[in-house]
Amino acid sequence: MNAQQDVDLLEEDSPQENGVQTNQYSAISPPASPVDQEQDGGFSTYFEEKVPIPNDANQAFSFRKLWAFTGPGFLMSIAYLDPGNIESDLQSGAKAGFKLLWVLLGATIIGLLLQRLAARLGVVTGMHLAEVCNRQYPTVPRIILWLMVELAIIGSDMQEVIGCAIALNLLSVGRIPLWAGVLITITDTFVFLFLDKYGLRKLEAFFGFLITVMAISFGYEYVLVKPDQGELLKGMFVPYCAGCGPVQLVQAVGIVGAVIMPHNIYLHSALVKSRDVDRKNKNDVKEANKYFFIESTIALFISFLINVFVVAVFAQAFYNKTNMDVVSSPHTDLFPLNNATLEVDIYKGGVVLGCFFGPAALYIWAIGILAAGQSSTMTGTYSGQFVMEGFLNLRWSRFARVLLTRSIAITPTLLVAIFQDVQHLTGMNDFLNVLQSLQLPFALIPILTFTMKITVLSNISCYAFNNYNDSRVELSGLLRVLRW
Repeated sequence: MNAQQDVDLLEEDSPQENGVQTNQYSAISPPASPVDQEQDGGFSTYFEEKVPIPNDANQAFSFRKLWAFTGPGFLMSIAYLDPGNIESDLQSGAKAGFKLLWVLLGATIIGLLLQRLAARLGVVTGMHLAEVCNRQYPTVPRIILWLMVELAIIGSDMQEVIGCAIALNLLSVGRIPLWAGVLITITDTFVFLFLDKYGLRKLEAFFGFLITVMAISFGYEYVLVKPDQGELLKGMFVPYCAGCGPVQLVQAVGIVGAVIMPHNIYLHSALVKSRDVDRKNKNDVKEANKYFFIESTIALFISFLINVFVVAVFAQAFYNKTNMDVVSSPHTDLFPLNNATLEVDIYKGGVVLGCFFGPAALYIWAIGILAAGQSSTMTGTYSGQFVMEGFLNLRWSRFARVLLTRSIAITPTLLVAIFQDVQHLTGMNDFLNVLQSLQLPFALIPILTFTMKITVLSNISCYAFNNYNDSRVELSGLLRVLRW
């Protein structure tokens, strides 16, 4: 399909009224998006600073350009490493051994494809997914989408904040209770605002540091436990689960929900706007899509390895183990002296690692969980900020927006922490992971609609070409970049 054919298709699909092309979406006139507000001198956002892209026109591949585009994919990948994922990983290993690693691999690959679509939408249109939904959907479906995404963010943030609180409880040897850990974690909102003021690249470097801490911490546990590599490879590439039942099925669904988070698609489509890409230049857009895809692939590969570390550790050390196998007299309240199957979660998992492999294993585990929780709560705050800006056209200060989105998630989390014991949170985490799976359609339907239907793409992208004499031909070229 060439450029003129694309234009002809646009003309066929879009009837004209008074000489102006329209379609079923263009008749919808929601409020102006935050993009327009910024251009009109409105409120400030995360995109005050844009990273410049070096000009290496004669090179098919440039490491300088890859470095310039590096950042959004790693911030996005943190959602694949939050405490909800770690909880899902260890439960999968403890209850199914290595048998569900292929589910983790498949979910990560599907996640990469969806993140690629999200990044392309942001690069080509200059708007993130929530802003596009604001422009293209009428009021009722737009509000429903917003509520569902907010529900997914709250569920994810509850896991992240509680993960931080559990890590603090382990590091303090129980001196910091769960509710106090939640209150301490609230301060990361102010850390987030502090780092954000010092520049986008410094903020991205800080997230890179947290990912490194996770890789070292969970990698240490992996080396310490020495999983069976043959069983690991078999579980990763053989899509079969011998002897599995309802327990393993719940874990498989939880893995998908923990890995492919709906709000992360909204987040990634927004983060790519932080790069200074000339969207009127088809080659620049195509190049940006290429480098963002390479960066996302590297980031998700690293996150996949970290997840595999956790699954393998608990599959090797605790699969088919009973409470009697835990030689830990100080923790008989956690592990009663009977032959029942050993139940572990983020908290008990750290305790069991300490029992089997020494106190160092417990503290290193807690440090990894703390890094996962802190990084994911901050990216969760970004997700909430972008979603509320895009769907509701908020014209608030940055501090007010961040404080509100943080409070929405913190309030139910604090209630859970007050009325629930730190030792009995496994059921809630399983429920929240399954909840993420149920929320997926509310991100999948919009992203697939807006990246596959050419009439919608034309409507949401045309404003980028207002100064072009032959904007329709230029637009058709960019639409092919997005679609393919």
